[in-house]
Amino acid sequence: MAAMNIRGILQLRAALVGLLLVAAGAPVLAAPATPTLRTAPVQYREVEQTYAAEGVVEAVKQSTVAAQISGRVVAVNFDVGDRVKKGQVIVRIDPSEVNQAYAASQAQVAQADAGLRNAKANFDRTQRLVEQKFMSAAALDKARADYLAAKAQLGVAEAGGGQAAATRSYATVIAPYSGVVSARHVELGEMAVPGKPLMTGFDPSELRVTASMPQRELDAVRKLASASVEFPALNQRVPASKVTILPAADAQTHTTQVRLDLPVGIEGLYPGMFARAYFAIGKTKKLLIPASAVARRSEVSGAYVVAANGEIQFRQLRLGEAAAADEVEVLAGVAAGEQVALDPVAALAALKRAGK
Repeated sequence: MAAMNIRGILQLRAALVGLLLVAAGAPVLAAPATPTLRTAPVQYREVEQTYAAEGVVEAVKQSTVAAQISGRVVAVNFDVGDRVKKGQVIVRIDPSEVNQAYAASQAQVAQADAGLRNAKANFDRTQRLVEQKFMSAAALDKARADYLAAKAQLGVAEAGGGQAAATRSYATVIAPYSGVVSARHVELGEMAVPGKPLMTGFDPSELRVTASMPQRELDAVRKLASASVEFPALNQRVPASKVTILPAADAQTHTTQVRLDLPVGIEGLYPGMFARAYFAIGKTKKLLIPASAVARRSEVSGAYVVAANGEIQFRQLRLGEAAAADEVEVLAGVAAGEQVALDPVAALAALKRAGK
């Protein structure tokens, strides 16, 4: 009982001191106020009605370089992921065999050339003797025939020499265009044979997305004003620069492929990545909230709803498609007219301060 009386006396004394300070004009420190949360309304808006189709990224330029001659691989200058410029040597094959064939072809050219010079000299000599009546016309015909045959033989030898030179050049495998190596099919020391794949590469500056669509949606796509592509792995959505409907359908699924050309300069994109294509096929009203208001906890998506009296409540949401770069559709969890916090981190901090 005595302790309670002492506590009451101390509280009364503190209150009296406070009143005296106010009366004397001394400043009084107030408790820190809760920061005001920035909010945005949940509202229906008219947006583009889209048809979504799953697709895959592919390169416009993608090829596999194969060996054109037989021989042992003596150099592999690039590996997977390396950037290659057009004309750079990517693989070298032992040229010993083709060099021998080239040398033999050059010898045949020299032999045929010597035969042609001899036949030409014999033809000229026979022609002069015939003019002087020392030889018959038949001898001149034979000399002419030998000269023409030797000339044709030289042509055959030169063609063989050109073929041997081209074959010898196949020992040095060069990049047909600038790009990135996506697969390496050969190791140093392996035996290369004609047709054996050596390396696969693609040009990252020219990429597109291919998606399959049911035939019932094609007419709307042909009339569309815009299309976009989303890359979930990059958390990015970009507009398509061109849409092409291929004039063929799959006989089993009855779907048609649609190609969407992509703008240049998308970092982190490569062939084989999953993509989702959105085709604008009309207008519709959707319940939208700002994308920044969405809070993600593991696999759960939600938002902090701020009531008129300042009370904060976390609501789990079922989200739909992204309506724009900064808005997302809400299928369930909030109602039109409610306010959601634009900064989920600040809203969570305010909720903890409130002790909820």
